[in-house]
Amino acid sequence: MTHEHPHETARDLMSPGAECIQAHETLDRAAQMMRDSGVGALPVCHDDRVTGIITDRDIVIKCVAGGKDPARVRAGDLATGLVWVRADATVKEALSRMEQHQIKRLPVLEDEHVVGMISEADLARHLPDDQLAEFVHRVYAGP
Repeated sequence: MTHEHPHETARDLMSPGAECIQAHETLDRAAQMMRDSGVGALPVCHDDRVTGIITDRDIVIKCVAGGKDPARVRAGDLATGLVWVRADATVKEALSRMEQHQIKRLPVLEDEHVVGMISEADLARHLPDDQLAEFVHRVYAGP
């Protein structure tokens, strides 16, 4: 959010077109989708509804480092609780949600469907340096 444009929304920040992985798909498929899309997180869907999110870190830490086979573990098994924001939410609301939950990626929903994702890279492109620095401090340092 720029100081000159205080009415920007989550839609203005997000990278559009986030692709969901179905909850029944395996983690190796999730990793391939992340690689092919150049992203580090995917929303997890079940019956066309978003139920959580899975990150590349989840795959490495919770599956691979735990000695589990990513070809056998399902995305839905590792999907973390869903924290999201409406597409028409203010930038302040989106940042607040990310800071409150100490997350670096935030799905953007419209009519219960994912329309995009807000990541740190998106924030770096849109926020003034001082606001970005404050966000990074709050998310990494905690409350």
